[in-house]
Amino acid sequence: MFVKWMAPLLVFLLVPPPASRARDFLTAGEVESIQGAPGIDARVNLYMDAAERRLRSAAERVTGGESDEGDPLEFLTAEQMLEDYLRILRSVMFAVDDAFQEPKRAKGDISTALRRLKGRTGELLKRLRDLRRLSEEKQKEALWNLVNQADEITEAARAGAEEGLSILRAQRSR
Repeated sequence: MFVKWMAPLLVFLLVPPPASRARDFLTAGEVESIQGAPGIDARVNLYMDAAERRLRSAAERVTGGESDEGDPLEFLTAEQMLEDYLRILRSVMFAVDDAFQEPKRAKGDISTALRRLKGRTGELLKRLRDLRRLSEEKQKEALWNLVNQADEITEAARAGAEEGLSILRAQRSR
């Protein structure tokens, strides 16, 4: 079943890090965009944009960059952004799995959503490698640990998308 790709990550999926419980992991604008998206394919893109924004901003923090005034991520640390990234990836994985399990109820194209998830996670893995290197150079152990968790969940999301696409291809060929 499609859900089995998430089994090794149940701890990551069901237990958010303690520090991340106290605040939202998406900005108000991101929530509004996701809620207004017409289908799962559009929502995947919006979630992945938010995830990429967290990784880009985390890298800027580690290298000493400052946020623009008024940026919703302005006061977050690199570690907080990685915690948010983990929660965003969990959310997109659940959303895609729900759409896959209930395709008649889901709006949008699940095949497009899976292709986007697969492609975008590949891009995010490259950003995570860069962030891992930065965390090692700056000797930021907590960030390094979060990057490793992020790498695992991103790989799982990519593998799940590949498996879902494979299942869809097999269903179509029957």
